[in-house]
Amino acid sequence: MEPISYLFSGLRWQDALDIGFNSYILFRLYVLFRGTNVIRVFLAICVLWAVRQAAVSFGLIVTNWAMQGVITVAALIIIIVFRNDISNVLQTKNLKSFLWGIPRYQYHTPFNTIVETVYKLAEEKIGALIVLPLNHGIDSVVQGGIPLNSNLSRELLVGIFWPGNPLHDGAAIIQGDQITRAGVILPLSKSKDLPSFFGTRHRAAAGLTELTDAMVVVVSEERGKVTLFKGKQTQTTRDKDALTKILQKHAGEDSTRKGFRHQTMELAAAALISLLCITGIWFSFSKGLETLADFEVPVEFMNPDKRMEIISSSASKIKLLISGARPLINAIKPDQINIKLNLSQAVVGINTMAVTKENILLPPGISLKKIDPSELDITLDTLIEKQVAIQPNWTGKLPKGFIMTEAKVIPKTIRITGGELLLRDISTIFTEQLPLDNLTESATITASLSLNPASLKLENKTKISIQYQISKKSDS
Repeated sequence: MEPISYLFSGLRWQDALDIGFNSYILFRLYVLFRGTNVIRVFLAICVLWAVRQAAVSFGLIVTNWAMQGVITVAALIIIIVFRNDISNVLQTKNLKSFLWGIPRYQYHTPFNTIVETVYKLAEEKIGALIVLPLNHGIDSVVQGGIPLNSNLSRELLVGIFWPGNPLHDGAAIIQGDQITRAGVILPLSKSKDLPSFFGTRHRAAAGLTELTDAMVVVVSEERGKVTLFKGKQTQTTRDKDALTKILQKHAGEDSTRKGFRHQTMELAAAALISLLCITGIWFSFSKGLETLADFEVPVEFMNPDKRMEIISSSASKIKLLISGARPLINAIKPDQINIKLNLSQAVVGINTMAVTKENILLPPGISLKKIDPSELDITLDTLIEKQVAIQPNWTGKLPKGFIMTEAKVIPKTIRITGGELLLRDISTIFTEQLPLDNLTESATITASLSLNPASLKLENKTKISIQYQISKKSDS
């Protein structure tokens, strides 16, 4: 198995931004839909996707095909069956709650105030609908309402449900010690198991608790009774102490602080799981779109000894087989791939050097598959200076009847620099080719030296003068 560091060696900052952005979107979807059937189905799809990836890894063709079909059907189920829940989320008017708001936990709630107000309304036979959210948000399933964000008090709560108040037919949402919204419209339950004497308020309370983990307190306008809704359970109570205990239990049996800590841990775990899921998807796609390509890259020799010279190399270019996502491969420029060999430890003579991944610089997101050749033979020699004779390089023949009687080179010798091994067998250096075909008179000409091999260097660029004498042959 490849090390984790190697798997993520090609991670670019663009990939990190892509993973972070999509992880946050996944986390926000969890926050908005948690506690509803949507999130349960979505989590089931995630499990099926994990099973499918495992099937691909083990080569289970039929299982992979079956899981792919089930995932497609499940995605359609979410869109069709839960379209109302999805629509409610998309129509959320509070941009803050949609993008980054976190539902507050029920801590520091003055339950005595709620209980006293509820029984006061029941005594007066004034209908009321009070919602106390718990861990899961309700913004995705409720509509309308007026934001209040006012401190909870008996007078304010009675005033909201007092007949004639425009908000009295809706629900009041209490979070902590504040009434956050009033006049809120709750989803009606479609259950046929509810008692026939339940009115619209009771059906709205049942509809909300079927979709979330909130508790709803309903005061009946006709009967003056207090009914509690949580999950699919209903409970009618006539005792203030009993109602207080039920509300406190709903907020958290152990302590409100522990309940708040539990919610924080839940959201932190959801954020981590979202990050891991998106990272897994990124890794799956980035490896799934992998393609291969060949590149010929010239070798760059680094840190050679200044007293030495590279005489020869078995290859001047290396052929690399690389892999990566097709868009990254297509975007590679020639100067983005470099091969550098360190000659600081090289010695005089033939040095066999291995070409490894450490010598090759690749763009992020690209991995190396093959190096050809994987070794280079590099010949180095110590630079020395040597005084050698200069010899004119005559070519062709003089015209008929002429003869060269003397040729004098100025200067006669010159100092050249080159490798010790190379200069060991060199005692003469020739000029460029000098044609004889049209020479009929004595003269002085200039010529350049021909350096062979080209690695040889002259001490200066002095032109060579050649004085020659030509005369006619005597008839005998």
